[in-house]
Amino acid sequence: MMRKINLWGILLMTVMWLSSCQKDSYLFTSFHEPANEGLRYLYSEDGYHWQSISGIYLKPELGAQKIMRDPSIIRDKQGMYHLVWTIGWKGNEGIGYAHSKDLIHWEDQKIIPVMQHESSTVNVWAPELFYDDVENRFIIIWASTIPYRFAKGKEAEDNNHRMYYTTTKDFNTFTETKLFSDPGFSIIDAVIVKKAEQDYVLVLKDNTRPNRDLRVAFASNPLGPFEQISAPFSAYLTEGPSVVKVKDQWLIYFDSYGSKRYEAVATKDFKTFTTINDQIDVPVGHKHGTIVKASKKVIKNLRRHESKKK
Repeated sequence: MMRKINLWGILLMTVMWLSSCQKDSYLFTSFHEPANEGLRYLYSEDGYHWQSISGIYLKPELGAQKIMRDPSIIRDKQGMYHLVWTIGWKGNEGIGYAHSKDLIHWEDQKIIPVMQHESSTVNVWAPELFYDDVENRFIIIWASTIPYRFAKGKEAEDNNHRMYYTTTKDFNTFTETKLFSDPGFSIIDAVIVKKAEQDYVLVLKDNTRPNRDLRVAFASNPLGPFEQISAPFSAYLTEGPSVVKVKDQWLIYFDSYGSKRYEAVATKDFKTFTTINDQIDVPVGHKHGTIVKASKKVIKNLRRHESKKK
């Protein structure tokens, strides 16, 4: 009898240990101003407390300005990581792209010329990746300004953004660029979130003067139309939302550049938001990217690589 109890105890401990080993961690892509160094990472075990992984993991080499801002990452079904980013403040016709198997060695760094067909395009900002599991495709959205194309508020014509998109299945061929969102005001930093089947949320920045805050909108399709735009859930001068689901809550991290700190809210329905600034810990200097789940093995490999570089 005692032997059976010991065997059950060993089995239970083994199951618990394996479960702990298999639990995912979280990876946050990052950059530091003035954005000329390249890709950085943060990691977290619980989605609330973040630590830096020192070092630069992809140096930007694209475009005249050679910067990397707003790095957005996604992992495909084959385990390949795909990264897109902003390559310039103005004058760039496209977005940066590269892929990696291990988040350390990146290949195929190239410009995706998403706005080359619009000669008066001012900028291509903050691309975001989203995997559409219904159509088995990747959607890339970004903000661009085409002067005198849309009605505007107090902002200048070269700062009147709308969201555009293209889709791809292999990051080699892309569909024709189309308008993604025109809510009737200048919009940037939009992120698509799948809440449930035929239930999508767009977390966005209202970039109009004097608002410059974060809101949400809703749709039954990842390509919209996103409607029922909410009142702001963040304060004045906030941007760069990053969304992650932790247990039964969605956490929305964002850059509060007005107060010069990182902040976050939690929500279960994207209608009621609770400020959780006292529950989070984000390293100083971190600038916004995207948050993805990553295995402990992946994080361990990054940490091992980090230690070799010191």
